[in-house]
This record gives sequence, C-alpha cells and structure tokens, in this order.
Amino acid sequence: MPVISTFYGIIVRMYRETDEKHNLPHIHAEYSGDEIVVDFDGNVIEGSIPRNKLKILEAWIEIHKEDLEVNWKLISNGEKVFRIDPIK
Repeated sequence: MPVISTFYGIIVRMYRETDEKHNLPHIHAEYSGDEIVVDFDGNVIEGSIPRNKLKILEAWIEIHKEDLEVNWKLISNGEKVFRIDPIK
C-alpha cells in the first residue's frame, strides 16, 4: 500500500481496491494502530482515530484536495501515486 504522506504520527495511504469496497475517492490513514477511511471532503467512511488527529487529517485533506484528486485518477488508471507534502 503506497504511503503518500506522513505527519504527526499519521500515515496516509491510497491504493486501488479491486473489490470496490469504497467507490468514491478516499484515503486510508493510520495512527497508533487505529485506522480510518476518509473521503476528500473529510467525511469518515469507516473506522476512527483520535479526534485531535482527525482534525489534523481533515486540514491536510483540505489543503491538498487537488493533489489527492490527481493521485486518485492516477491510481484508478493503474499508475503510481506521488507523495504529498505533510502538514507543517
């Protein structure tokens, strides 16, 4: 699973799901063993992470929404995704 960014202990991944479990564009994030799936509008699809980390993740998504959309198109076409800058 390609890691596209890491910040404040949060690991963000994006990968192609062949079973189409989640049809809309989304990311997978992990923090301290907890996992969450979030769409590009910041809506939680599945899972949870601590609220303060979720707020940081939501801010990062808002800042990098265009990059995330480009990566989603790439991965949907079977191409490699690129790394996205962490939140600073």
